[in-house]
Amino acid sequence: MMDIVFGDSACGSLKMAQHYGEGPYKTQVIGMAISNADGNEVAQEEIAAAKREWEQRERLAWKNAKPMGGNPDDVFGFSLGLSIGDISEDIPGEQRQRVLAWLFSIYPDDVGEEAARELFRSAKRTLDTIRGRAQAGESLRLWYSHLPDDMCGLYWFMAQIEDLLREGIQVSVVQLPEWGVDGNGNTVQYTGWGEVHPGDWSHFLAYEKPVPASFCRSCAAHWRELQKENAPLRAVLNDQLVSMPETLYDSFIEKEINAEDEVFQEAMVIGRVLGKYRLGVGDAWVAHRIEGLIRQGKLEPATEASKDSPIYHRKLRKCTTA
Repeated sequence: MMDIVFGDSACGSLKMAQHYGEGPYKTQVIGMAISNADGNEVAQEEIAAAKREWEQRERLAWKNAKPMGGNPDDVFGFSLGLSIGDISEDIPGEQRQRVLAWLFSIYPDDVGEEAARELFRSAKRTLDTIRGRAQAGESLRLWYSHLPDDMCGLYWFMAQIEDLLREGIQVSVVQLPEWGVDGNGNTVQYTGWGEVHPGDWSHFLAYEKPVPASFCRSCAAHWRELQKENAPLRAVLNDQLVSMPETLYDSFIEKEINAEDEVFQEAMVIGRVLGKYRLGVGDAWVAHRIEGLIRQGKLEPATEASKDSPIYHRKLRKCTTA
């Protein structure tokens, strides 16, 4: 069986979940982002305390985990950002690569451009591999949530395999529930599969269900309608994936900016928009909408980000109007 997810974080977590908890716990290499609300440097004591707390949680999670089993080579991920921008192409091509490059333009040039190219190349290779293995008789299991990119990924993928349905391929889906229970018995609210700890994936196998070819075709048909509309955004409203204007999330961004002082940290605003409202969009989209406010003369840079940081690692100033 091949497992399909629609994000890099989810893909990495699912691969880890296959053998997470097997054998004795081993200290892991981690990357950790810690910041102060005022933008000042974090003290080494705070960093050390955060590492100790993380290590304690990981040891407990490893102990309580139930490995899923399987082979990491059977896990495939697509991270095409299909909820944003032009989706007129049936197979990812130049239009999708341009959208990804635009999204990643908030990052340093060498990082953003290369990331966009690699995501595009990886998606094409992955799709070819999946189709080949499906034609050989392997079944598919798709993991999705109500995140816009997940729903778009699900519908888009069904359109990619629609011709294979006549050959009788087996498809099942696992939809992320709104609430879950982690390995420690704590109730957790999830937004997407990328938030699920590797030790918790096995808990969701109970939600797997096979879907008929008619369901897959319905998803594919819905995707074709969205392609015709080709709106700037796609969002999930009342459990339906619909086309939306680019201004959809602006009120949330402006609300958080209005709550700030005259000069403020742009990264803090973006973090609150993502964490507080759980809209299902990433930092790149919010950053680009803030760039729009700068072009309109409502904001201006008070400082500049370093050349190795995303553009939003800076302070902005509100512009007063006459």
